[in-house]
Amino acid sequence: MTQLEIMGKSAKVAARMLATASTGAKNFALKAISEALIENSAKIIECNNIDIENARQNGMPESIIDRLKLDEQRIKNMAKGVDDVIALPDPIGRSIDGSKHANGMVINKVTVPLGVIGIIYEARPNVTSDAAALCLKSGNAVILRGGKEAINSNSAIAQIMRNAIEKTGLSADCINFVTDTSRETASQMMRLNEYIDVLIPRGGAGLISAVVNNSTVPVIETGTGNCHTYVDKSADIEMAVNIVNNAKTSRPSVCNACESVLVHKDIADKFLPAMYAKLREKDVTVRGDDAVCSILDNAEKANEEDWGKEYLDYIIAAKIVADIDEAIEHICTYSTGHSECIVTSDYANAQKFLTQIDAAAVYVNASTRFTDGGEFGLGAEIGISTQKLHTRGPMGLNELTTVKYLIYGNGQIR
Repeated sequence: MTQLEIMGKSAKVAARMLATASTGAKNFALKAISEALIENSAKIIECNNIDIENARQNGMPESIIDRLKLDEQRIKNMAKGVDDVIALPDPIGRSIDGSKHANGMVINKVTVPLGVIGIIYEARPNVTSDAAALCLKSGNAVILRGGKEAINSNSAIAQIMRNAIEKTGLSADCINFVTDTSRETASQMMRLNEYIDVLIPRGGAGLISAVVNNSTVPVIETGTGNCHTYVDKSADIEMAVNIVNNAKTSRPSVCNACESVLVHKDIADKFLPAMYAKLREKDVTVRGDDAVCSILDNAEKANEEDWGKEYLDYIIAAKIVADIDEAIEHICTYSTGHSECIVTSDYANAQKFLTQIDAAAVYVNASTRFTDGGEFGLGAEIGISTQKLHTRGPMGLNELTTVKYLIYGNGQIR
């Protein structure tokens, strides 16, 4: 039996116990985790500094290093994320449907944990605590396998959490961390059907594609984000500039950042220079079609690859369109189904965009950066699903449950 199989077996046992744990017991363990993260901030930062130094030596872009970096405030935010999960209702044991059979049987449909959740992720050590907290509150054991970029940070966080919950009486094996970051361990997790009930990849397009295409364990695909903002002809220029600037520059390395802007031809002469003046403050490169380049002298010529690109950097693609129909057609062609936005004062166009765009989150006059579990009131999130089964959009506690039927009879036979 491999080390991962041993871990899977232990996680399966822990999951059975955790599935019957009371809300109070789970919240007590989560509070212990929250406090332990704060108490051990110095240790976490020390380990994180090693990861940061290794990343710089390996030539990792600063935009990606930003995702990796932890400081006291970010650790406080991690702890607050755990506290936010404590404050949320327990998703387990809810009766979501009930009926009575003609023969007298009572049939109840209730929420239960998924079981053991495997998570393969990259670069962001806050995922370690977010995922563990959500899984614990929803009654699921978790096997975490982070990337090599954050191995020191993730190992420290995982051990701190395991120690914390063990002191509260729950099994440390509710939270499991794979220290081997080789591709082989990822491949093994994809085939660990006997122990892992669902696998969630969280990272770049390459990781997600590898898991979706190779896993025999059921997968929830969390998405790359080629997110668009369409500036309609009736848009308020200042509003549109602020929305695009926020969606692109507030944190360009995340999946809900805007990667492409589409502009109605009737407003392009006014909007594009205003947008460029704002984006230039953060040294954003604009890659545009011929029409955009004729308005913005400093824009680079876009190619076909740019329309489908998730840059995760200070780069944005720009295209001028004839009308909303061309904008919708472009988005439907290149969207990854994550988050899409229209800026408009036209109610009919807003409704048309909302109904015709097929994405997990569709916005009218608001930044795509809001696609986030915390912003949507879910507490921490385990990822943003861009598929339609078994869930879609930001994944919080309720999305980590399934159902079973409880039937009460008094001797009925068929």
